[in-house]
Amino acid sequence: MSTPHLNLARFDFVSVRLAVVCARAGNLTEAARECNLVLPAASRRLRDLERALGAQLFERHPRGLKPTALGRAFTKRGMAILHELDNLLVELADTTKGVVRHLQVFASTAAITQFLPALLAEYADLHPEVQVELEEQVSQQVVAAVREGRAELGVFVSGPDLRGLDARDFRSDELVLILPPGHRLIGRTPLPFADALDEPWISLNAGAALLESQQRAAMAAGRTLKLRMQVRSFDAVGHMVAAGLGVALLPKEAALPIVKAMKLHWRPLADAWVHRQLQVVVRPDADETVRAVRDFLVSVSQNAKSRRSRS
Repeated sequence: MSTPHLNLARFDFVSVRLAVVCARAGNLTEAARECNLVLPAASRRLRDLERALGAQLFERHPRGLKPTALGRAFTKRGMAILHELDNLLVELADTTKGVVRHLQVFASTAAITQFLPALLAEYADLHPEVQVELEEQVSQQVVAAVREGRAELGVFVSGPDLRGLDARDFRSDELVLILPPGHRLIGRTPLPFADALDEPWISLNAGAALLESQQRAAMAAGRTLKLRMQVRSFDAVGHMVAAGLGVALLPKEAALPIVKAMKLHWRPLADAWVHRQLQVVVRPDADETVRAVRDFLVSVSQNAKSRRSRS
């Protein structure tokens, strides 16, 4: 697909920001004030930008501005451009503080809640020149972000398709059943997951490895998961269970503080699939810094396993 020829000299950052602010404020006077422009200069910039595009970005009304279809598209992309510019300025400023590399990491809730904070803090102490930027996503999105280049390293619960990527084992965890006080399933012995399928369930949003594991297990038992509510965090799951809205599965290490704080109960499950493997993934062309962070996470997790096995 060919790209139309445009006069890029008209696409300076001030004009792009002006258009974005106009779309948000709906008023040229307010947008000019926010962009530190006098009104005639702002009006001229907007007209020049539209002339360069060959179409109007805004419909003019007595009460202000309304974005056209082109204006909405320009605003969306313009916001992304300005966000990247902000990131560039931050990285340039960080170079004066000794930071020479920003590394984008995506991780699942299970990885962040149970393992990553202490590990990333340790890595930051050892390598202050590397600034790790962490974003929480469900496991499917973690792998997709690495594959598409939006993240350089991902930590997730195994399950997504890893073809074309370089994955290593990271840590393991165990899912346990979370129950409100007085629930009929409270007990200490491992319970088959199928025995809890008559209950309403609280789980995470679509794409989360935890939810997908539950749904697969329910299908294997010839049942359906009675999914009552879906939320974004383990804490939110705990609050829903505490309110008596259903039961849930959570990783044990993340669940225990929630159970204690909210006066809930937990019970082990008898099914093998509740023992999960977490992995670290990078692209095959990852550079030395990315691989060094990956190797640090893997080696520290292996050392932790060795210490546990000796104890």
